[in-house]
Amino acid sequence: MKSTMKITVNNMRVFVLSTLLVLIAFTGFGQSSAFSLRQSLDYALANNQNLLNARIERDISETVVKETLSRGLPQITANSGVAKNLIIPEVPFTNPITNEETTIAFQRRYNGNALVNLEQMIFDGSFFVGLEAARTFRQLAEKDQIKTEIDVIEAVTKAYFGVLIAQERLELVDKNFNRLDSLLRETQILYNNGFAEQIDISRVKVQYNNIRTQQTNLKQFEEMSKYLLQFQMGMSVGSYMVLTDDLGSLELELDNTSSANFNYADRIEYSQLQTNEALAQLDLKNNKVKYIPTINAFINYGGNMFADNTSDLFNLGRSWIPNSAYGVNISIPIFDGFYKSSLIQKNRLQIKQIENQFSLLENNIELEIRDKRSQLINSMERLKTEKENMELGMEVFRVTRIKYQEGVGSNLEVIEAETSYKEAETNYYVALYDALIAKVELEKAIGVLNK
Repeated sequence: MKSTMKITVNNMRVFVLSTLLVLIAFTGFGQSSAFSLRQSLDYALANNQNLLNARIERDISETVVKETLSRGLPQITANSGVAKNLIIPEVPFTNPITNEETTIAFQRRYNGNALVNLEQMIFDGSFFVGLEAARTFRQLAEKDQIKTEIDVIEAVTKAYFGVLIAQERLELVDKNFNRLDSLLRETQILYNNGFAEQIDISRVKVQYNNIRTQQTNLKQFEEMSKYLLQFQMGMSVGSYMVLTDDLGSLELELDNTSSANFNYADRIEYSQLQTNEALAQLDLKNNKVKYIPTINAFINYGGNMFADNTSDLFNLGRSWIPNSAYGVNISIPIFDGFYKSSLIQKNRLQIKQIENQFSLLENNIELEIRDKRSQLINSMERLKTEKENMELGMEVFRVTRIKYQEGVGSNLEVIEAETSYKEAETNYYVALYDALIAKVELEKAIGVLNK
């Protein structure tokens, strides 16, 4: 009987494992649910909606280049139309012999025309400047995409760190809960044996209830932190995911950020401003070349139709009279009421504005780098202090509890030591998160976050 039951249990285990493997195969958990920080960033760069829109904007800029280029290619148009005169117009006519006045019709019941025209631009200064501006606009769209990538990397990295901190704090609260649970049971035993008072149990019970509330709050905070990470990654909020990185490996890399070889051009905002300046210069150039004549060549072929009956409408040999022409059109600007001159003056003022923006941006970047570096240094010092405080708090709690168990310490001392230790833990992880965030912000300030 026991052997039969053992076989049945084993069969059940095999069935459960097989079912889980099938579920994993169909749901894809085995492939996509575990994410390191690098994998989270890769996923975000492929799926974040803001970044997808930035790529679409870059593709739109490609069509702008093609749109501008099309103006320099041959332009072919065809036009045709037929009209029926309900009342055929007539003109007065005086017979020179009889001196009688009458009217004569110079049109037929049906009139029509058809024309195919080919036009080719020979010279237009605005076209060549516009083509260069379209390509520069494409560069600006590419830089806007890079700026969006940097923002996504920053947001995902911060959110990933936030989840790790929440998980670590929850794990420590669970350990604290287990310690208080043991302390509560020990105190209850001492009370039952007459070595503790009811107030001792009450003190531990208060801490016990508080930490259970803290557990619930931290679980909700961890869940919301994951939701935020999934949102920043472009993943469906609420999807199953596991983070594979740990704070230990990240903490070792906190002081690896250096700004010794910083260049303003490393900041995408500076590069974007350079492109905006190039566009402003091209706009100025375009308004200047509008003083130059434009030349276009054309050739056309068509015909006019005159008929009295609908049956003659398509009689090409009888009703249609062909015509054709070719030539050159030259447009020479003479006076426009100082319109182009005003545009040129406006362009020059806009360029001066951008030059001033360069100085302002450089000062802002310098200030930002100094500020973020200072924040990182202060965060590292604070992290070092809080880590030492946490270790000391743990040691004080351990010694105090041993003294209490041996009967040479009080229950109140244990509670106070445990409270101080929890506070030190909280301060440590707040300092760790601040240091991680300061590192990310400094990397962004010196333009290496996406490298």
